[in-house]
Amino acid sequence: MTQDVYIYDALRTPRGKGRKDGALHEVTSLRLSALTLNALKERNNLEGYAVEDVIWGNVTQVMEQGGCLARSAVLASDLDERIPGLAINRFCASGMEAVNLAANQVKGGAGNGYIAGGVEMMGRVAMGADGAAIAVDPTLAMEKYFVPQGISADIIATEFGFTRDEADQLAMQSQQRAARAWDEGRFDKSVITVRDQNGLAILDRDEYMRPQTDMQSLGGLNPAFQQMGEVMPGFDKIALMKYPHLERINHIHHAGNSSGIVDGAAAVLIGNKEFGEQHGLKPRARIRATAKIGTDPTIMLTGPVPVTEKILNDNGMTIGDIDLFEVNEAFAAVVLRFMQAFDVDDSKVNVNGGGIAMGHPLGATGAMIIGILLDEMERADKEVGLATLCIASGMGAATIIERV
Repeated sequence: MTQDVYIYDALRTPRGKGRKDGALHEVTSLRLSALTLNALKERNNLEGYAVEDVIWGNVTQVMEQGGCLARSAVLASDLDERIPGLAINRFCASGMEAVNLAANQVKGGAGNGYIAGGVEMMGRVAMGADGAAIAVDPTLAMEKYFVPQGISADIIATEFGFTRDEADQLAMQSQQRAARAWDEGRFDKSVITVRDQNGLAILDRDEYMRPQTDMQSLGGLNPAFQQMGEVMPGFDKIALMKYPHLERINHIHHAGNSSGIVDGAAAVLIGNKEFGEQHGLKPRARIRATAKIGTDPTIMLTGPVPVTEKILNDNGMTIGDIDLFEVNEAFAAVVLRFMQAFDVDDSKVNVNGGGIAMGHPLGATGAMIIGILLDEMERADKEVGLATLCIASGMGAATIIERV
């Protein structure tokens, strides 16, 4: 017999700029993970062997993010050492997949409670440092017409007719919404302050945001992927071999309408009814459904559309049943395509900004957007929300939550 699964708490660190002058640059992946786990433990009085497992997503699993970072994080935290750890990687959806996996474990009776989430220190462990086969092994990359994600985003813009102005408009809106959300305290419930060894605050607010962004400043930025597409190494030619009906790739994405490279971590506390009663916790939402799907690996980033179709169909729902959406802003065209495919009004999508404004810490983002969605559902008194991400090499993931 399956059990209902609830979210009892969700928190995240602020996102620091993922470079040497970023506020979190001196903090290791291990330490940021441990700080996040400690905050969750403290807020919910999780004493002893409180949860079955810690499932922790991180994408670039080398150097300090290598090994089983989840288990290392448990040992570095104040959690009981009897709690194990599982490190997982579903690229950008790793944090969401951690939550979904934990939810389905609880649903199936494999333990009453879990901590799930993820981390990515993109300023310390560079994207691509793991030498992934999909990008570097010619036997796979050539056969599957591999192109970098920025080219994929530009293919989406070309295929579905999105202009540079539309992408920049969405980017400007993301900045404005994120600034408003911070100004109005919409993230106060969930963002923890990162402190150094002396207890001094290092970062208490998303650092990457540029609220002064306007159409003029965005208009001055050069397309980020045009050179690699048209000149060296010439990825446009690969794309056009796969999609010969496109005459050329329209390069509309740049640093201002693509997600920011940042550092950050997030955690979600998940359990059944018994778990809440045992620890004196009140559930905030029920995880109603989870889904994942594989998609075309060249255009790569269209996954939110088919995975949303799948999760709705599998659960007898329609797009009209969803009150709020969080669609990860990996690139502007990803969100534009989602809204186009479902004819969803942008007043329901990423209402507090997204990855373009605040950044996309790969392994943490999926858990972050679930928490952000839940906070906004409570603030705006909405009942049902859907979070979804596009995923490298052609996948999609989604989670539907409903307030209880």
